[in-house]
Amino acid sequence: MIQRVSVGGLQVAAELNEFINHEACPGTGIEPAQFWAGFERLLDKLGDKNRGLLQKRDQLQASIDAWHQDQPFDLADYKRFLYEIGYLTPEGEDFSIEVDGVDDEISRIAGPQLVVPVNNARFALNAVNARWGSLYNALYGTDAISDLDEITGTPSFNPERAQKVIEWAAHFLDQAVPLQQGSHQDVRAYQIETMEQGAKLVMLMRDGAVTQLARPAQWVGFNKTDDEQTILLRNHHLHLEIQINPKALMGQVSRAGIQDIMLEAAISTIMDGEDSVAAVDAEDKVKVYRNWLELMQGKLEATFDKGGRMVTRRMHPDRCYTSPQGEPFRLSGRSLMLVRNVGHLMTTDAILDAQGREIPEGLMDAMVTSLCAMHDLQRSGGYINSRQGSIYIVKPKMHGPEEVAFTDELFGAVEQVLGLPENTLKMGLMDEERRTSVNLKACIRAASQRLVFINTGFLDRTGDEIHTSMEAGPVLRKGAIKQQPWITAYENRNVIIGLQCGLQGKAQIGKGMWPMPDEMRQMLATKQAHPFAGANCAWVPSPTAATLHAIHYHLVDVTQRQNALVMQTDDNLDELLTPPLLGDVSLSTEEIQAELDNNAQGILGYVVRWIDQGVGCSKVPDINQIGLMEDRATLRISSQHIANWLHHGVCTSEQVMETLRRMAGIVDQQNQQDPHYRPMAVNFTDSIAFAAACDLIFKGGEQPNGYTEPVLHERRRQMKQKLC
Repeated sequence: MIQRVSVGGLQVAAELNEFINHEACPGTGIEPAQFWAGFERLLDKLGDKNRGLLQKRDQLQASIDAWHQDQPFDLADYKRFLYEIGYLTPEGEDFSIEVDGVDDEISRIAGPQLVVPVNNARFALNAVNARWGSLYNALYGTDAISDLDEITGTPSFNPERAQKVIEWAAHFLDQAVPLQQGSHQDVRAYQIETMEQGAKLVMLMRDGAVTQLARPAQWVGFNKTDDEQTILLRNHHLHLEIQINPKALMGQVSRAGIQDIMLEAAISTIMDGEDSVAAVDAEDKVKVYRNWLELMQGKLEATFDKGGRMVTRRMHPDRCYTSPQGEPFRLSGRSLMLVRNVGHLMTTDAILDAQGREIPEGLMDAMVTSLCAMHDLQRSGGYINSRQGSIYIVKPKMHGPEEVAFTDELFGAVEQVLGLPENTLKMGLMDEERRTSVNLKACIRAASQRLVFINTGFLDRTGDEIHTSMEAGPVLRKGAIKQQPWITAYENRNVIIGLQCGLQGKAQIGKGMWPMPDEMRQMLATKQAHPFAGANCAWVPSPTAATLHAIHYHLVDVTQRQNALVMQTDDNLDELLTPPLLGDVSLSTEEIQAELDNNAQGILGYVVRWIDQGVGCSKVPDINQIGLMEDRATLRISSQHIANWLHHGVCTSEQVMETLRRMAGIVDQQNQQDPHYRPMAVNFTDSIAFAAACDLIFKGGEQPNGYTEPVLHERRRQMKQKLC
């Protein structure tokens, strides 16, 4: 039973009440009574409006289902129908967002973005500290330059591999910060010469020549100790350090004594309280909120065993330098943090309203995460996040401009309760639902004074595509869906509309996650497409991936690309509205089974950790033993895909159940080294995780917009009760 405290007309879980009163409020100037009274007023004003928006989702979906059931698909008729029911809305006049107080990490600097479960302190600290990453380590420890097998059986330091790393890095420097003459590979010394008007950076070459940078203004600073000298350079607003120490291991291999090259990497990080966490009750939510609070206070720590010794990790301080003119200055040592709240769908029993109802979880998230972030605004900690005095909240899974306008109203109401200046709360808009994609311009308009982020998310977007068009017919295999015109239209349209709405120089236009954290060579070869497409940030799964992806932003001038793209048109709505149906494509029995195997294995591999261990995001081996980053977005598409095929008779219930049982055995084998793992195939009847996977598929058609949260939350609560 949940222990509750009466606070005004609210019934609040005791541990949440304790957290707000004794941890979150002190130091903000907000008294607990003020917080709770203001929150109750906010719930009275917005709670029913939230519920009404969800009812509209259901009504629109019912209308679309009925339309598909009544006639064959015709694009022109379909589009007219969508306008008639209000699913499509007029774009309106051209406009440009008017947002102030935006930090450079969002408005000016293009670079990688991490997304990390905020309830995991160690992961959160890894992410916030990934603002700077070692290029040498990223190259040496991954398959980026050559197979890792080359290290097998060798000593802990391999000079031959080190030489490959040094050569590769020198080639990168030649592209990012080229010399007037020669290559960085041939530099034998980097020297700072003191002059009357300031210092000058010169390079002594192997052949005795002396040269400078081709663009001398790229040298912006340095620092020096007895053992080490650091040269700070800048390219496309991104910094990099050449660290020189001839006595270090890598420095002994390098001709110029370079021990490492540090890249400014994860420019921003989304501290995620949504898709990558399993937070189903007050206990879980307090853990999410507490870590966010301590990040905003600059005091989050994590102590853990690493290689047989206990290590305590903390947030990195700023980095100190001297300019060529002799002036001291600092650069942030930490990634700029945004926080992702939950969407409008779920309710939470952490608080009951005056009618005894669970409250919308998104309203609670907005209030509590904003309260926690006030510690940053008060500068009460030693580590400043937003130097512009803003709070950045990413809002996912909004359906169309009316829901975006509701979030804008919610943020304004939170500002009033907390006494914050208007538009302190900045909004990140996830373009991952179909009704948002097709009305993107109107969605941006609805938050034009606080919007600082839009992005694309293929997996959630595909899950919503399948569910929205559930009655239209069976969909293609997942791999084929990625090749359909609608996905290209979706990706291109997001960038073009964002630029047309004035996001350039004011906001982030983002691209989705690289899902294979062990495949860095492949990432290096392909993910440059994101900055080339005009996106000034893109998601990566790890600090190492952020370091390597930063290379792409040195090679591509995103501002220049956006200037070239801004005049393009977004006349691809027809492609965006064409569902990825199987149509005349004929699938063999083997192809159908292979697709079911792949989907079922991925569903089970993710769900078993979510339900049994409360792990919201993890690297899950797929059916081919390739580790993939899985979260609720990947689960949504896989479960909706099987549900669609079941609905249209591409497969049978018996076939799906046989597949699930067989794949459960494979997932059990893949996890047999995990001491906390509970096998599913030992007793299917007793496995709550297996039951959850079945629910997601066999009840997939009835889940609101195909979301997985209702099933996952119910089954995780059941599991937690069982473990008590």
